[in-house]
Amino acid sequence: MMHRCLRFLARTVAALTLALLPLSGVMRAPTIRTSVASGGVVATPLTRRAAERERVKAEVRRRLVERGSGTYISEMLAERDSALARWPDRAGRPLAIWIQPASSVSDWTEEYVNSVQAAIADWDALELPVRFALTSDSARADVHVTFIDQFDEAISGRTKWERDDNWWITDADIVLAVHHRHGPPLDEDAMRALALHEVGHLLGLDHTEDATSIMAPRVRVRNLSAADRATVRLLYTLPPGGVR
Repeated sequence: MMHRCLRFLARTVAALTLALLPLSGVMRAPTIRTSVASGGVVATPLTRRAAERERVKAEVRRRLVERGSGTYISEMLAERDSALARWPDRAGRPLAIWIQPASSVSDWTEEYVNSVQAAIADWDALELPVRFALTSDSARADVHVTFIDQFDEAISGRTKWERDDNWWITDADIVLAVHHRHGPPLDEDAMRALALHEVGHLLGLDHTEDATSIMAPRVRVRNLSAADRATVRLLYTLPPGGVR
């Protein structure tokens, strides 16, 4: 008799337990509450000049968010530790560019000069705040373009520019190789593409991993891409210097 009572009681408890379960038949884990605490440090108040610098940086970051789509300017910032460099607005005074008119380098041809001129014209057609003008007077040139046989490194061109403390570019020079490293001479289209790439550096652009852009480390295209145009146009709406 006692055993029957115990079995009846067990069945009753089991039935009540099933009745109290959710209709889905899945038991939910109890809700875990997580508390999050944030903190800050009180520092010396910003001076008026420092506050203005921070305001400018914040404005640059806002523009980058709004207009950065379709450009590779984020890659440039990563390459240069979150800083941008460019030429000052020239107020109608174009950069004077001198192109070496002759060379004793084997396989050099006058057509290379035409290729470089065409590359400069392509960038100048964008009508940026800095424009270009060719000059035959080397002494008065802002930028010199010269030719060498080949580089010791695995490159075909090099642009060197200097900047001031505010990241304004102050002067620059471009060197172009006639021959691929340990290889044949560049044809006219390749020289034009190389010049396009180096003039991009002259303007302040850096490399991108986008192989369809002229600013890819290995130049595989022969014309400016939409991203090249969009990036340099965005660059020349921003002040130079750090954005962080």
